[in-house]
Amino acid sequence: MQNPFGNGDNNEGPNGLPVPPNYATVAKPDSGDIRIGKVGFSYTAFLFNFLVPIFRGDWYNLLCMIGIDAGAVLGLYSIHFSTVQAQSMAYSVLELVLDLLWGFIYNLMYFRHLFNLGYQPATKRSLDLLEKSRYLKKK
Repeated sequence: MQNPFGNGDNNEGPNGLPVPPNYATVAKPDSGDIRIGKVGFSYTAFLFNFLVPIFRGDWYNLLCMIGIDAGAVLGLYSIHFSTVQAQSMAYSVLELVLDLLWGFIYNLMYFRHLFNLGYQPATKRSLDLLEKSRYLKKK
């Protein structure tokens, strides 16, 4: 199959399908389970927040996201604002900050949780990408 990404012989996906250059493949050695995920900023987590871990079946990180969001919103509502408009503006800014936070760190959280579950990089290219992006410590 011709590789549409133009990154050489990067056919490490299921059944030898090509994987984009900023995606890493991790596998669980004992079960043979394979996960492919993007390394870097998560536009899906930035735009769709809680839907991303739900679709990935990543319940641990979903609960972490809900807990941090709930704590931040409850903390904001404990502050007394002089007008409703000021409170609304503060809430909007808080939501934007939280969306940016999840966009920047969700993929890191996802891969680190997979490593805690026993997954390992499936190929040398994935290992190099994960180490270069500091998702995995160099050995």
